Amino acid sequence: MTIFKKINYPQAKHAEFVAYWLFFCCFVVFCMIIVGAVTRLSDSGLSMVEWRPLLGALPPLNEAEWERVFSLYQAYPEFQKKHFWMEIGDFKHIFFWEWFHRLLGRVIGVVYALPFIFFLIKGWIPKGRRLKLFGIFLLGGAQGFMGWYMVKSGLVDQPAVSHYRLAAHLSLALLILSLMLWQGLSLLHKNIPNQNRLPPTQSLYAQGWVCVLAVCATILWGAFTAGLDAGLVYNNTFPKMGAVWIPEEVYTVTSWHEAFIQSHAGVQFIHRWLALMAMILILIWGAHAHIRQYKAWQIPVLAVVILVQVGLGVATLFSGVHLVIATTHQAGAVIVLCLLLGVMHKLHWESSRLQSPKG
Repeated sequence: MTIFKKINYPQAKHAEFVAYWLFFCCFVVFCMIIVGAVTRLSDSGLSMVEWRPLLGALPPLNEAEWERVFSLYQAYPEFQKKHFWMEIGDFKHIFFWEWFHRLLGRVIGVVYALPFIFFLIKGWIPKGRRLKLFGIFLLGGAQGFMGWYMVKSGLVDQPAVSHYRLAAHLSLALLILSLMLWQGLSLLHKNIPNQNRLPPTQSLYAQGWVCVLAVCATILWGAFTAGLDAGLVYNNTFPKMGAVWIPEEVYTVTSWHEAFIQSHAGVQFIHRWLALMAMILILIWGAHAHIRQYKAWQIPVLAVVILVQVGLGVATLFSGVHLVIATTHQAGAVIVLCLLLGVMHKLHWESSRLQSPKG
């Protein structure tokens, strides 16, 4: 009996179609995250001061409309305090990235919703996964509201969005991507023989989740760093911050919360050491898997990628947060997370098969 029959798939081929659709959705979300990074790094995120879920899909189509949206932008703090030098030609450049970012959000909604409805009608989605996939759709809608909630924080007094809301926006995008990836892998895996000499151990599985948590914490503080523009301080030394290991700023505030979540130097300090800790944990985990003779193609790739990712982080710092380098650094974080989840799913799947050998 195959694993597809065990979990009541209509047909293995149909389940594969659904899995590949989910992987494509993951790719589009990945692109969305990259465009989001460019939008933030190019100071484009506050250029659209209106939230029009339907009509906003179209950019201004004539000069009169461009003048209207530019005049709206001029009434808000970013233009008045930061971009007061801009002419309408400069504004069009930053407007494009925010418009394109929002357009991709709409595209993701269509790319997810229409095939999902089709697969439901055809009966290609197993009953046990229909609510899970519908829940992902609802999270996608929530992400749209979260994006506008984030933008609103930069339209009040200061021309900068809340770094808490930015972190929540990115975290929700990564959660959606992770859930789609996990569900896609669950649909794709077949009952193929275990090629590992030794079965996965609980210690290897638990250690993997520790690595996932370390990477997620690093990404969270990376979002704090980005939201505060904290990468623009202490950007000429590593691993020390200037001449010291711990920046003096963390001693001058009244609480640990302010020191490590709100102050520029403290946030960057935590992000640096979380990144190094995540790298060490992943390399140790990879060595553990090698000793256990556990085979997963993602593990050696992950070891290389995490080293490159830390290097990109240092390069981002030393470059003064260069747009291309910083964007690549954010892309690297997503790739690290996806590789980790790929191994964790394989470990989870093989462990469950060992517990149900008749399947």
